[in-house]
Amino acid sequence: MGEKIKGKEFALNILNGISMGVVVSLIPSAILGKLMEALVDVWPTFANGVLDIVNFNMSLLAAMAGFSVGYLFKMNMVQMSSIAGAAMIGSGVIQKGQQGFILSGTGDVINAGVTITIAVILAQIIGDRFKSYTILLLPIVVIIVGGSLGLFTLPYVKAVTGFIGMVIKTFTSLQPILMGILMGISFAVLICSPVSSVAIGAAVGLTGIASGSANLGITAGAFTLAVMGSSVNSVGTVIAHFFGTPKIQMGNMMEKPVIYLPVMLSAGIVGALGAIFNIQGTPMSAGFGFSGLVGPLTAYGFMTPGIASTVILVSLFVVLPICLGFIMRFLFIKKWQLFSPQDLLIETK
Repeated sequence: MGEKIKGKEFALNILNGISMGVVVSLIPSAILGKLMEALVDVWPTFANGVLDIVNFNMSLLAAMAGFSVGYLFKMNMVQMSSIAGAAMIGSGVIQKGQQGFILSGTGDVINAGVTITIAVILAQIIGDRFKSYTILLLPIVVIIVGGSLGLFTLPYVKAVTGFIGMVIKTFTSLQPILMGILMGISFAVLICSPVSSVAIGAAVGLTGIASGSANLGITAGAFTLAVMGSSVNSVGTVIAHFFGTPKIQMGNMMEKPVIYLPVMLSAGIVGALGAIFNIQGTPMSAGFGFSGLVGPLTAYGFMTPGIASTVILVSLFVVLPICLGFIMRFLFIKKWQLFSPQDLLIETK
């Protein structure tokens, strides 16, 4: 009926399960989104159909995270499904409209994690106490009690997210290069935390250089993590860091916070250069980074079309982040030995 795990391993199971849910729900949209948008005029039925599927899949983030967490706790199907149901309710992704229920976005990832934690504890407490009635009673208790408590904490968690956004917005009043450094660092940290970088960017209305530096910071952090963990992760997992989301490293980084240092250093450098080269973005593109090529393609739209602009974008969004990744791997792993590549291993089984 599942393992009763406490302490550090309990927290890591929660974080790693959420990370896997984020990957499975967001990567299809990140990889196919822009491609399908480009094909809409050529093949509208197919492109719109795929866009609908991947967008719907994004709204299942909380459920996928809940199911993944249940799996890591070695729970049975009834428990895993109940945790997934509670997570969907507590995430706030389900909105009640006049014509029924509507899925809106991905929900609040932090509160989904809070709800999942509550649901896991409830499932562990119940265990097999209901005997043959477990299949009937456990879902009722976990989904209703866990989901209700999640809905109760939702506005408070959103308030915390809003406060983070307000702090980040103050950076926009600073000198451009300093702003670029802080934006790059802030969003690189956000993307590797339960907080949604996209939601923060949209909520505070990041535009211009602030948005561009945020995207560059995420990109630099993603490539740095990908390079540093490339010796222990599969090719597909390495690619998922920047084409998908570096949030897959969230559990590893929170277990070993020193990993944030090279990510922040790379992000600060590239964020500053983004301000120098006037890389821009919009509130809706801020927080995506390299994912789905949203960051670089949006930035290109603000530049004069041509080879020079392409070279600048490729240098800032690809070449420099990769080079910084190798530099950080040499400094933090090989020279200073602050952590090892094994600390960046992503378990996919």
